[in-house]
Amino acid sequence: MNCIIIDDEATARAIIAQLCSNIPSLNVLEDFSNAMQAIKYLNQNEVDLIFLDIHMPDFTGFDFIETIKNPPKIILTTSDANFAIQAFEYDCIVDYLVKPITPERFSKAIQKAESTTKPAEATPKVSDELETSSGNDLYVNIDRRLIKIDIPSIYLVEAKGDYIQIKTEHKNYTVHSTLKKIEDKLPDSLFLKIHRSYVINIDKIIDIEDNSVLIKKDVIPVSRSNRPELMKRLNLL
Repeated sequence: MNCIIIDDEATARAIIAQLCSNIPSLNVLEDFSNAMQAIKYLNQNEVDLIFLDIHMPDFTGFDFIETIKNPPKIILTTSDANFAIQAFEYDCIVDYLVKPITPERFSKAIQKAESTTKPAEATPKVSDELETSSGNDLYVNIDRRLIKIDIPSIYLVEAKGDYIQIKTEHKNYTVHSTLKKIEDKLPDSLFLKIHRSYVINIDKIIDIEDNSVLIKKDVIPVSRSNRPELMKRLNLL
């Protein structure tokens, strides 16, 4: 299994890497000192297993899990035993290891990960098509009903093959349409295409780092060609 290690302590990362080296089925691809670096890596790469610390600066392990899409199997590695019950509310978490971790306990966790089938991704509710917009409202056809979406509540639109996913403050909608079609219906003053697969609400940006933006808990890549327009639109000091 290809895996990565996320822990803000260098010693902890080294210990887990050493434990992994004793198990032939494990291949450590990378290790990261913070969750944001790992998220950027996972935007471009797939892994089978993540060793994840809970307590990290700025971004906890649980924040990380809720941020990434369709997370792989995760083994939590932590010095705090108080979150075990909360941890197993997440289907992707296969074990909870409390530091210091013994080789025997580590091996049991790997056996559990290897025998656990990754849960299927939930099937989103799909709309037949994108309908027209009126004022601050956008309408989508879901189960033969026109559902009104408040345009300013949309913070992200993502292209997924023949569909787009519209993320709002309250609910997400999957629609059979193209990114270009919805881009034409959204106000230019509020929305900007920053990547071939993403349109964002620039008022919802929390942070910008290198070639990505953080909106809610989504880290969105910014293409090189779209970055100048994004920077132009921001109210910079």
